[in-house]
Amino acid sequence: MIYKVSVIVPIYGVERFIARAVDTMMRQTLTEVEFVFVDDCTPDNSIDILQDVISRYPSRKNDIQIIRNGHNMGLPASRNIGLKVARGEYVFHWDSDDYAEIGMLEEMYDFAKRYNVDVVWTDWFLTFEKSERYMRQPSYPTAHEALRGMLGGAMKYNVWNKLVRRSIYIDNNIEFPSGFGMGEDLTMLLVFAFARKVRYLNRAYYHYLKINTQAFSHNIKPEHFGALKRNVSWITAQLRELKGESIDDELAFLKLESKYPLIAVSGDFAMYRLWNEWFPEANEYIGKNGNIGMRSRILQKLAYKKQYWALWIHYQLVIRFIYRVIYR
Repeated sequence: MIYKVSVIVPIYGVERFIARAVDTMMRQTLTEVEFVFVDDCTPDNSIDILQDVISRYPSRKNDIQIIRNGHNMGLPASRNIGLKVARGEYVFHWDSDDYAEIGMLEEMYDFAKRYNVDVVWTDWFLTFEKSERYMRQPSYPTAHEALRGMLGGAMKYNVWNKLVRRSIYIDNNIEFPSGFGMGEDLTMLLVFAFARKVRYLNRAYYHYLKINTQAFSHNIKPEHFGALKRNVSWITAQLRELKGESIDDELAFLKLESKYPLIAVSGDFAMYRLWNEWFPEANEYIGKNGNIGMRSRILQKLAYKKQYWALWIHYQLVIRFIYRVIYR
C-alpha cells in the first residue's frame, strides 16, 4: 500500500493511557495510514495493552510496525527511529498518552493536499482530569511568518498538532536531538525554516493530556534543564545560519521564553539564580515581545532585578494553589 500518512508513536510508561490513545488511532477514518510504534524499553505493561487493542482491529494488522529499542534511548531518538522507517507522504507525531478525534488524519491530509502545503497545523485541546481548554493557534500566510510567530511565542512549536511532508525531514537531514529530551520539539522550528508552503486548519482534533494536576511544576526537574539549554543553543545557531539577522529579535524572545519555567513554575531560589545565568544577552529584550502576557513580562522583570521573594510568592499563590483548583 502507498501510505498517505505515517504516524510515529514512541512508547514509554503509559500503561494508564495507551489504550484510549491507540483506540483512537485504529479508528481513524483515513485508511491509507501506517502506525510505527517505538517501544523505548518501557518498564510497564504498555506493550501488552498496545497489542491487545490492535488485535481488535485486524484490518489494520498489515499497517502496523512495532520496533523495540535495544535499550532506553529517550523520546528524541525514538522519534528519529520512527522517521527512518516511515513510508508515508506525510508524517504525524503522536504521543502515546494522548488521544484524538477520529477524523483528524483524514481531514488534515485532505487539507494539505487541497492547498499543496508542506505543513498543516491546527488548534488543540489541553486536557486535564476533569476539564479541558481549547487552545487556539494563529494563522500565518508564509512559513517564515509562522516561524517568527513560534519564536516569539504566539504559536506553539509542539510536534503533535502538525502534519509534515516527510520529504522535509529527509531532504534537509532534520533529526530530533538524540539524548537531549527537554525541548526536543524545538525541531519543529527547523521544519518551518525549510518548508515552502504552510497553512493553518482552524479546528482542534488532538487532546494533549495533563492529567497530573501538579504537572506545571513536577514535570520539570533540575537535571532536565541542561538538555533544554543545549537544545535552545543548538536551534538558535541553526536558525541564525539559515535566516541571518532578520530573526535576531525573535531568537532573543525564544531564549527568554526557554528560561521562563525557571521562574514561573518553581519555588526554588537556585532556579531563579539560574535564570540570570542563562542567555543574559537576551535580557535586554524583556518587555519588547508583544506576544506574551503581562504576567510573563512582570515575572521576567522581577527575575532580572533579582526580586526572588516576589517570584516565590507567585509560585505559592498562583501555581500551587490557583492552578491546582482550576486545572483539574
